[in-house]
Amino acid sequence: MRKILVTGGAGFIGSNLCEYLLGKGDYVVCLDNFATGHIENLLPLIEQYPDTFKLIVGDIRNLEDCRKAVEGMEYVLHEAALGSVPRSVKDPITSNDVNVGGFLNMLVASRDAGVKRFVFAASSSTYGDSESLPKVEDVIGRPLSPYAITKYVNELYADVFARTYGLEFIGLRYFNVFGRRQDPNGAYAAVIPLFVKKFMAHEAPNINGDGEYSRDFTYIDNVIQMNDLALQAEAGSEAVNQIYNTAYGERTTLNQLVEYLKEYLSQYDAEIANVVPTHGPNRVGDIPHSLACVDKAKRLLGYDPQFSMKQGLKEACGWYWNNLK
Repeated sequence: MRKILVTGGAGFIGSNLCEYLLGKGDYVVCLDNFATGHIENLLPLIEQYPDTFKLIVGDIRNLEDCRKAVEGMEYVLHEAALGSVPRSVKDPITSNDVNVGGFLNMLVASRDAGVKRFVFAASSSTYGDSESLPKVEDVIGRPLSPYAITKYVNELYADVFARTYGLEFIGLRYFNVFGRRQDPNGAYAAVIPLFVKKFMAHEAPNINGDGEYSRDFTYIDNVIQMNDLALQAEAGSEAVNQIYNTAYGERTTLNQLVEYLKEYLSQYDAEIANVVPTHGPNRVGDIPHSLACVDKAKRLLGYDPQFSMKQGLKEACGWYWNNLK
């Protein structure tokens, strides 16, 4: 039985990781302060796994909370962060406190507790103004937002801790992850749950720009697979102390996304097919196009993503239809 700490475990990605690991028979500790996560995501796990799941309510900005959470743990999956480019533009200080200060606290606590490996959520925003496509791990540009800076700093810190203290790491650059339990509410909701919620209410979603910006939307189950492979990678091998793109490797424009959502959601409610989106200005700090090369993950980790964007979207629409109403 592996002992794994999931920070941000009450959030969208974190709660999916907790659920998967508990199902595999691992002992899981979740650290969360519920700033953006929800206790509802964890209640079924608390009930189903009373002996192998432990929730610690705490904040990664508090070093003592980090030390308490990581005690006795073999692995850390660090998902806790303040996501969202616009949030960081509005309040760069808090984003930095959580994403940089909190990250460093977790590294220090993990080092001192003798953790075997520190796996963390990095970000495709690190590619910044680099225009090359597809995105390859070692070719990045200048960051375009405070959020992007914080996530790049994470990679730099992890690398230094590996070289200086021997703490193994794997950083996963997530590309626009979506799926069950992604929150459609709040000022900084991600595009897919936000649009789903609008369509279900027969309201027009607003597209930033002309809708031709594209993203490598990545279904949650592909992300779970990458985290699991990162935990399994052989210690001391070429696969560790590396950064990996975590995506499917296909590009979808926002206009295409809207058409797919209409197609899948109108199976539940035919009226949705008639909703016409509106258009607004491009968002500050947004990169125009994003597409991952996942060859490195396939080569070194054996990554084999099972869900294309459309396959994942179909699953997600079914989940939202049953859980959002």
